[in-house]
Amino acid sequence: MYVFCATNTKPHPLTDQLMKFFATIFCCLLLAGHLSAQNNGRPKVGLTLSGGGAKGLAHIGILKAIDSAGLKVDYVTGTSMGAIVGALYASGYSGNDIEALRKDIDFDVLFSNNVPLKTLSMEEKDQYSRFAIELPFINNKIRLTTGVITGQELNMKFSELFFHVYHVRNFNELKIPFKCMATDLETGDLVVMDTGNIITALRATMAIPSVFSAVTRDGKKLVDGGLVRNFPVKNVKEMGAGIVIGSNVTNGLSKVDQIKNPIDVLLQMAFYREAADFKEELPLTNIYIHMPLEPYNTGSFGSGSEIFDIGVETGKLYYPIFKKLADSINALGAATEKETEPIINKTVFIKSYKVKGLRKTTAPFFFHLMNFDDHKNYTALQINKSIRRAIGSRYYGSITYTLEPVSKDTANIVFTAEENPSTYLKAGLYYTRFRGINVNANLTSRDFIIPNSRSLVSVSIGESTQIEAEHYQYLGRIKNVAFIAGFKLDNQTINTFQNFKVEGSYKQNFSQTYINFQNAGNNKIAAGVGTAFEYIRFRPSIKAEKEVKGRFTDFKSYVYVKYNDLNQIFFPAKGLKLNVELAQVWDQQASLIQYDNGLPVVPSTLNFDNYTRLLFDASLFRPVNKRFVFLSEFQTGINFTNKPNYLNNFLIGGLSGSYRNQVRFAGLQEAAVNSSSVAMLQLGLRYNPANNIYITGKINGLVKNFATKTNATSGRDALTGYALTFAYKTPIGPIELSAMYCDQSKRLQSYVLVGIPF
Repeated sequence: MYVFCATNTKPHPLTDQLMKFFATIFCCLLLAGHLSAQNNGRPKVGLTLSGGGAKGLAHIGILKAIDSAGLKVDYVTGTSMGAIVGALYASGYSGNDIEALRKDIDFDVLFSNNVPLKTLSMEEKDQYSRFAIELPFINNKIRLTTGVITGQELNMKFSELFFHVYHVRNFNELKIPFKCMATDLETGDLVVMDTGNIITALRATMAIPSVFSAVTRDGKKLVDGGLVRNFPVKNVKEMGAGIVIGSNVTNGLSKVDQIKNPIDVLLQMAFYREAADFKEELPLTNIYIHMPLEPYNTGSFGSGSEIFDIGVETGKLYYPIFKKLADSINALGAATEKETEPIINKTVFIKSYKVKGLRKTTAPFFFHLMNFDDHKNYTALQINKSIRRAIGSRYYGSITYTLEPVSKDTANIVFTAEENPSTYLKAGLYYTRFRGINVNANLTSRDFIIPNSRSLVSVSIGESTQIEAEHYQYLGRIKNVAFIAGFKLDNQTINTFQNFKVEGSYKQNFSQTYINFQNAGNNKIAAGVGTAFEYIRFRPSIKAEKEVKGRFTDFKSYVYVKYNDLNQIFFPAKGLKLNVELAQVWDQQASLIQYDNGLPVVPSTLNFDNYTRLLFDASLFRPVNKRFVFLSEFQTGINFTNKPNYLNNFLIGGLSGSYRNQVRFAGLQEAAVNSSSVAMLQLGLRYNPANNIYITGKINGLVKNFATKTNATSGRDALTGYALTFAYKTPIGPIELSAMYCDQSKRLQSYVLVGIPF
């Protein structure tokens, strides 16, 4: 047995000539030993890739070197991440192809239970991540979540990557015969997988206990094969490999000084069996490649580029050996190549469909929600788009599918759906100086009143009070039309300002009852019409020079458009969010007393004629590079009236949150300025120096009072301001500390946000 190995990735001290010389001698000895053992022509090359989580990305560099050398691999085995990389290679992807895939994958999304924001329907985006805690309510009891990753995004990504081999049920029929390892959860025995659905096999081989849910296959519950055999060289030898290349990215059992807590002890004990097996596997390799990746762990996907680069450098080190081996083997005869299906734009004609696992929803609702039809050609991306439509409704927690071949490029599709609990309890906590400390709670239930519906009640209780109740009724064949009925209440104390200084304050009681009809063409855009009845009451709490006491009501009829393709709720890196509303305010009824220096103003100068108003709010995010994101916001509000109407005016100030008629502005506290028309443009740059830490600089300017004939724009009607924010993302929401300055107020102010605003 001849074994060539190295244990570092630094440049080799030998010259290129010496490296090539030793590679030639090594390959001659290797081939001589193989051919003397069995004289049957061209020797078979096996490739074994170890598990190792994120560290397994280094295997890609070895594949690139093998491809560059022209070395044909005849058999592949792998475990966990090594099995995923190996399966891609065995199914027809090259090392360069797999590198390109790595660059496009968002591992934070792939290995989480979070539903990607872009997947959610428009009505769910407004509610998603508004509460830090979200617990299912089942059989009148609150259930704790397991924390185990079900792998919905992982399943869909695998279905895309292996769509071209959907018909393969024997892994020997892949371009390169392939096997992967799993562990029987009940017995602890090794399970070698080389038949069945390859996606199910890959999900099983990487199902790390307590991290990913176990996978049911052939009546067994399977978990990560790395517990028993992380480096399956024996299996590639059994397949017929005479020459074995083994790539290992793990470091074996920990040293005593590295075991520092009970978790480390449990992990050490869990891998005793695998460590014993590795001692038997290692001598069976002919070319053993060990990449010491001590600074990284199985979850270091954020360092994927650095890990991949180590693999590339290691591949360059071994390239002379691969090249000499390829030349020597090819001199013995040409390799036979299997015909494989094209990977790109593969389509399958779906003859029929069915769904399993439904208990509360119906098959027609499921397929209408997906907008899925039979007797139609589909790509993997199109099928997943339909699945994401259903997942985005949050009726379903997991949807997978299997294609059952009927004939060439024709199949029946079988979906398996796991429904979410019908009811969830949610809670959160937040603080701002404007709102004070508040506790948020929510109850959301689906199909509670009427089938195909979502009902919710949210409350925020503390130094201010907010209530929101809404019933959302799905209509239409594909459930893209909705009837929405709702109620909102907001009781809060608002300061009044004179020349940017607090003059007084009043309590505002605002409520709105509304009915909307909405059409959501996809999960990015929605448009609708509606009418609302509004009640506004004012009550002074700190005396000011000018005051109003009493109430008024109005009706508001409107059309609106919403667009949202942000990549995430908090600190988005790319996307556009847009809200536009054009409304007619009518039938205003007032019962108010206006005061000036404590004396009633008779007749009142307040105006309550009908008027038209426009609201426009757009936020844009674009990545500059890995650490920097450019952001901008344009917000405008216009009351199209020439008569004084300051009770309906826009209130300028604040960095976050929302209240009636707010226009955000960096540099001023909430409601610091009042105007009947305002247009604000903000530009910013956000820096992400480390995980969950963000530093953002903002500059903005606005003009106001530009839409009235009696108030022409002047220097006093222009404002400029700045803000510098340090933020940390926590499980309960962001914590933001800001310093603000406005050129006109000439005051440096602070702004604090803790948690998720209501």
